[in-house]
Formats: sequence, structure tokens, C-alpha cells
Amino acid sequence: MLSFFSLRSVVTMVVLTVSLLVLPLVLPPLSPPPLLFLFVPVFIMSLLLFLALSSSTAEPHIAVASV
Repeated sequence: MLSFFSLRSVVTMVVLTVSLLVLPLVLPPLSPPPLLFLFVPVFIMSLLLFLALSSSTAEPHIAVASV
């Protein structure tokens, strides 16, 4: 594992994992967000889906290839 990650990145990931496990047990529960904020991920996903399925505006004689 240390061949792919440095010691600093491993420690950072461990600290983040421990904080994600411990903080919900220590902090008081939060009130739910307004209903409008709950639709933000739905809006972002629909925008990304629209952009993925919309036609390209590239010139017809230009070759477009993904690498």
C-alpha cells in the first residue's frame, strides 16, 4: 500500500475515515435542510444528462475522437 501512497496521504485518509465515523456520534443532530436545497442534486444530474445527450456543435468535417 505504501508503494502507491505516501505516508502523509495514508495518514490523511485514516484521519478522515475516523472523523467520519466519530463525529456523527459526538455532534448533535442537525435540522433538515429546506426542501429547495434537496432538489439541487437532481438539478445537477438532469443538467449533466442533458449535456451528455445533446448534439455536438462541432463542424461536420471535423473528426472528434475520445482518447
